[in-house]
Order: sequence, then structure tokens, then C-alpha cells
Amino acid sequence: MTAPAPAYPLPPASLLQLIWLASPALPVGGFSYSEGLEVAVERAGITTEGAAAAWLIAQLQLTQARGDMAALQQALAAWRAGDHARVRALNGWVLQTRETSEMRLQTEQMGRSFADWLRNHHAGDADRLGDVAVLAALPPTYPIAFALAAASTEAGARDVLLAYTFGWAENMVQAAIKAVPLGQSAGQRILARLAAAIPAAVDQALRTGDADRQAFSPMLAILSAQHETQYSRLFRS
Repeated sequence: MTAPAPAYPLPPASLLQLIWLASPALPVGGFSYSEGLEVAVERAGITTEGAAAAWLIAQLQLTQARGDMAALQQALAAWRAGDHARVRALNGWVLQTRETSEMRLQTEQMGRSFADWLRNHHAGDADRLGDVAVLAALPPTYPIAFALAAASTEAGARDVLLAYTFGWAENMVQAAIKAVPLGQSAGQRILARLAAAIPAAVDQALRTGDADRQAFSPMLAILSAQHETQYSRLFRS
């Protein structure tokens, strides 16, 4: 008896597009940022595999799920509805949550690079290029740019957030491998712990409305400010 073909929740083209968007190879520059991890190694004792894993899981739950991921899933709906006023408001909120110049530089640089990629990717598609023009004029932030890129797929918000967050996790694990430093096997163990925590973080983000979004992470802001004058560093944040 022939086994039934696996049932995928997404059309293959949409699934592959999400994998593509989440890839660290996407030319948006995510590899050059550690989001405070590098200075945490120097000043906050993040010097072991266990400490790095705990730091990243806390960052996933306290900053990503409550902030950028919540804004992204709301922006996804806004892009699909053609609600550019809502997109601008969400983008403005993301900018306001960046408490240091390097944090703002990261989200703007990655947002601009994403806009450039989208402009090339959708060349010849007038409707998509119109949305890209709206994005590029904001100035764009990375979560809002990712939402636009995912809006052209048939993926639901949960699948989009799963892809986005796993891409974030891969970038952060690579930063940990370089900054702590750690071996590749340790990095894979940390990634496994993050992957196990991501679904709950995604569900939290999906439940988070405008009144509940927040970016309260004072220690991260302090460490980021210290990183801006750190004597020797590998990363831009």
C-alpha cells in the first residue's frame, strides 16, 4: 500500500518563499548585528553555552514576542488590506522603540536593504512596486519590511511569524558562536532550545494588540549604549 503524500499547510511556492525570507543568506545584513549580545559577553557574564541560551530565550520572550513580532503580524494584515496609514503607524512605533543609535541603525539599514531586495524581486509588478515605494519612503524598519515581503504569499500570520523568528534565531546563534565564543555543536544545541520556545512566543505575539505591545528592556538598552563605545567589537550592535 502506498503511503499518502504529506499534507502541507501551505502551497509549496508560499512555503519556499517563507524559507527564502528567513534565510540568513538573504542580503539584508542581519549577520553583522548581535543585538546587544556582544557587549553582554563582556559586561553581563554571557560566557557559556547555558548563559547564551538563557539570554537569547529571554530576548525572544521579552523583546521579540512583545514587540517586533506583534508589530509584524499587524503589519502583515495592513499590507494585505492596502492600509498604508496603519503601516506607517506601526513602522513609527518600531522606530520609537529603538533606544540607542545602533539599534535604530540596525532596523533602518535592514529595512532599506529589504526594500532594495523587494524592488528587484518584484520588478515589473506595478502593484507590488507601489507598496515597495510606500515602504521605502517611511524610512523602513525591518519587521515592517519583512511583513511586506511575506504579504505576497498565501501564508497565515502564524506561519509568517514562525519563519521570521527562526531566521532571527539563526542569526543570533551565529553571533553567539562568534562572540562568546562557542563551537558549532553548542550553537546547534542553543538553536534547538530556541526552536522549542518559538511556537509559544509566536502565539504570544498573535495575542498582542496595540495596547499590549511593548519594548521595555532597560538592561538591553544600557548594554547597547555601552556597545556603542566598546573598545573592540565584531558586530554593529
